Amino acid sequence: MANTLLMPKATAVWLVDNTALSFDQIAQFCTLHPLEVKAIADGESAQGIKGMDPIMTGQLTRDEIAKGEKDPNYRVKLSEPKVRVPESKRKGPRYTPLSKRQDRPNAILWLVRNHPELKDAQISRLVGTTKSTIEQIRERRHWNSSNLVPMDPVTLGLCSQVDLDIEVQRASHGKQPAAPVGDTLLPAALTERLAPEAERHDDEERELDPNAVFAKLSSLKAKQDEDEE
Repeated sequence: MANTLLMPKATAVWLVDNTALSFDQIAQFCTLHPLEVKAIADGESAQGIKGMDPIMTGQLTRDEIAKGEKDPNYRVKLSEPKVRVPESKRKGPRYTPLSKRQDRPNAILWLVRNHPELKDAQISRLVGTTKSTIEQIRERRHWNSSNLVPMDPVTLGLCSQVDLDIEVQRASHGKQPAAPVGDTLLPAALTERLAPEAERHDDEERELDPNAVFAKLSSLKAKQDEDEE
């Protein structure tokens, strides 16, 4: 789980009022724009927001503040949390903000076209949709099919590239490569079985040699004539 600052704007208010850190340093630490920090210092922004002491919450140390005050180019670092709460595994479809829900059909169409190996359940996990919606888009029965445009769900912010790669790897896992087309070499075991059959075939041809048969018949006939005499 990523270590993130709690209540960045309230922290910025406290740092502006209680430290000599520059606007750039506070902006970097609180992930704000320097102009936004300047507006806080001028009283034009964050009015009514009570400052939150990051030292009390264990997210910043006095030594780290002192380093930043001595060197304007120093980037103040967030303290490592003393206790890490394990990240709970998400169950069910991914939640999609209202502002991005209109992009889901376009993302589904992109996934269906570019990753046909993905199952409906995987697409549902990635973009937070239902199987019926996926089926409608696959079969071009969606009410807005004529206006849909394939769009990468990662670009749309509906899922991360890591999540997409994981689902693609899962879908591809266990699939065997296609059998080669055309003439191929026979396995050694098969050729070994074929060799005795070829030898037997040669023996049969030798046994059925017409000259040998004729010579044998002539010998028998001559012996029969001798016996009659």
